[in-house]
Amino acid sequence: MTARRPKSARLMRRLWRLAGVVAAVSVMGLSYRSLTAPSAQTAKTRPVVMTTPQRVVSLDFCADQFVLQLADRDQIAALSTQSRAEHAYWRAKAVGLPQVRSSAEAVLARSPDLVVRTYGGGPEAGTFLNKAGIPVLQLGEGEDFEAVRRNLRLVARALGHIDRGEAAIKDFDQALAKAHRTGAPVTALYVTPGGVQAGSDTSLGKMMAAAGLTPFDQANTGWSALPLERLARSAPRLMISGFMSPGALALYPWSSARHPLIRAHLAHQPSLALSGAVSACPGSFMADGVLDMAKAGDPLREAAS
Repeated sequence: MTARRPKSARLMRRLWRLAGVVAAVSVMGLSYRSLTAPSAQTAKTRPVVMTTPQRVVSLDFCADQFVLQLADRDQIAALSTQSRAEHAYWRAKAVGLPQVRSSAEAVLARSPDLVVRTYGGGPEAGTFLNKAGIPVLQLGEGEDFEAVRRNLRLVARALGHIDRGEAAIKDFDQALAKAHRTGAPVTALYVTPGGVQAGSDTSLGKMMAAAGLTPFDQANTGWSALPLERLARSAPRLMISGFMSPGALALYPWSSARHPLIRAHLAHQPSLALSGAVSACPGSFMADGVLDMAKAGDPLREAAS
């Protein structure tokens, strides 16, 4: 005699079958493709209805920043659990809005009609949510300013606020223009509690270049170890620290950022404590950080002229 499956197990099987049917029907396109412009051939055969999402869920704090900047408040069903963190630029806007873990169960319980993500939920999150019938807007990669512009346009269009995206890009470009500096670049070293420096090809390196600064250790690209030997012989004209609160340093007991040489340079060289909120993710707020760095370099630039 075969034992009967518990009712809960039978119910779960029915729910999964239903999800499969929804995925097969593809009423909403099952991906962000349904929100993009139709191809010429598609446009000839049937119109694509552009709908404005009313229950947007953001899966990580980088995606949160774009949603909070561009969405109507009542469009947001939930943000990530990091949306009010100290390093979140738009954290004040996130106060009072629901938060959600990036697990599939938690997200589905919010009944979203659009999910926005960069990395939240892991590499398979987009595929799983698509199969459940939920459109997913995957933000583009890139740490340069053009990537910021592309993502602003992408999110603004998906949310039904194209004009806000263009306005945000205009403000971003004006702020970058205000921060632009000419003349001989000022050497600068960006220090993190993990003991690494920013190369010229990183988002911080690009911010520094826009502010008229150049990395102190130009031989390295990406994120690399602090150049302690070189620092023992010479010093950058400007020290820039990021996320270097005492609490953050305590998380890295063996980091070279705790070395007496780094502490001495931070104490005696011109320095800037850059807010993590302007550098943790690529976004239009990077322009604020560029302006802060430009202003920090102005006295040094004037002294050299």
